[in-house]
Amino acid sequence: MRTTKGVFPSRPRRAAGPLASLLLVLALAASSAGALRAQAAPAPPVHPGDQGDSLVGASIGDASNFIPALSSDTSSGAVSSDAYRGLVKYSPDLDVVPDLAESWEFSEDQRTITFRLRPNVVWADGRPFTAADCVFTWRLMADPDTPTAYGEPFSQIETAEAVDDLTFRVTYRRVMAKALITWAFGIMPRHLLEGVDLDESPLARTTVGTGPFQLESWKTAQTIIVAANPRDHEGRPNLDRLVTRIIPDTATQMMELSTGSIDTMSLEPDQWIQAQGNAFLRDNYAFFRYPAFSYTYLGFNLGDPRLADVRVRQAIAFAIDKDEIVEGVLLGFGQPANGPFKPDMWANNRNVKPYPFDQARARRLLAEAGWADLDGDGVVERDGAKFTLTIMLNQGNKTREQAGLVIQSRLKEVGIEVKLRVVEWAAFLKEYIDKRDFEAIIMGWTIPLDPDLFDVWNSSKTKPGELNFVGYANPEVDALIDQGRFSVDRKERKAAYDRIQEILRDEVPYVFLFVPENLTAISKRFVGPVVAPIGLGFNTNFWYVPRDRQLYQK
Repeated sequence: MRTTKGVFPSRPRRAAGPLASLLLVLALAASSAGALRAQAAPAPPVHPGDQGDSLVGASIGDASNFIPALSSDTSSGAVSSDAYRGLVKYSPDLDVVPDLAESWEFSEDQRTITFRLRPNVVWADGRPFTAADCVFTWRLMADPDTPTAYGEPFSQIETAEAVDDLTFRVTYRRVMAKALITWAFGIMPRHLLEGVDLDESPLARTTVGTGPFQLESWKTAQTIIVAANPRDHEGRPNLDRLVTRIIPDTATQMMELSTGSIDTMSLEPDQWIQAQGNAFLRDNYAFFRYPAFSYTYLGFNLGDPRLADVRVRQAIAFAIDKDEIVEGVLLGFGQPANGPFKPDMWANNRNVKPYPFDQARARRLLAEAGWADLDGDGVVERDGAKFTLTIMLNQGNKTREQAGLVIQSRLKEVGIEVKLRVVEWAAFLKEYIDKRDFEAIIMGWTIPLDPDLFDVWNSSKTKPGELNFVGYANPEVDALIDQGRFSVDRKERKAAYDRIQEILRDEVPYVFLFVPENLTAISKRFVGPVVAPIGLGFNTNFWYVPRDRQLYQK
């Protein structure tokens, strides 16, 4: 099963919308979506004849590319996570456990890892998986010409070698905290990608992986279907297919859920409440509520001369009532965010508090920055120009749209005229985010299980297609990120992340808005869904539907 919104706690993903989290989980800072498939929980008992059927879900956004190196959006990453495995993965309890590797050992100086690979693992086309594929994946990801946002951890590797077909050894230039979990990234097939232009590879639109599901069909802007892989090393999944329908509006998705046309969706807060009063939905769907590994933020283009002034960004932060958004938009299903970490993570600095709602202070800061309402029309101006701010957000995410309306109203009260611009997801990414053609945005990130912040906050990650698209640069933060990355001492890492969070609060490249709860409905036909610390959907390849409840035959 897969996410439909974008929640992979080990690799930052641009969340396509509120649907996200069915398969919540799996890693963000330098791992592929496919990398972090959790270790399967004990499989529920499957009776003869119970294999079969399809799980039908929905996504507000379409996919773009299924090669793990290039799968940076949620819909693509969902398929990538189904199709490709890493050497390791997270267990349901968030421990690092074997996947394509059956064991590993560190050298005494902690710089070298030797992986023993599982025997008899094959790619979906029947070719054997070997250590040569691991070496190839390293070379591809570390190559500066590879257009990936996730290559930096691989560039920290000094050497990688295939000792033999089932032994892979990698040595880092220095001790690196996330060295092991880097290898949760989806290993890619050497025999199909070596010497090939990734943009021209057929694997951009199909999959040949080692994971439990492989792409069966993709009808652009309509459906994405993955089918059970009988060659998966954990065994053939019980479900025949996972079907994702591209439905760009959550209200339409809710209508489909209410008629039984889809089996699962992530609900908006008002939809969750509505569902509890709907007899059909109560009778036919199970409901799951749990903390999300994600946050939503208001991000600024720091290349905009107005927003380059930290006083203006601080003024905006003081002008926004986060509690109002949590209570009025999320209906209490979440909490204000205070930085880039989940509030209960060890790396979170609990001494850093969200900006209080203080419009008087916001007005003073704007005045200090030279903005004043000289003509009494309610909009501040400077050098003859009114302060009009366009905030962009993606189509189909009602929570973000409603949060945008609250922000629009509150900023108007301090003299900033806000225009909200809603754009279709694919165009939002390709035409505006990747090209840095925006003033401010409302978006979401998944939160990494490992707190490495390099990909989003390091000043070197501002190239097209990379994730620091607001253009944030601070030498102290760069150094602190390295301190956190290249240490295995948790106290030392904690000190670095505490300080980073203090700096981000003071400099406000983002206004961290809220951490939501995941609200998910799943048809009661399915046996096996369970929430663990890693989330929901980690064991989808073991779900099944009793024969007398199956709707879709192969």
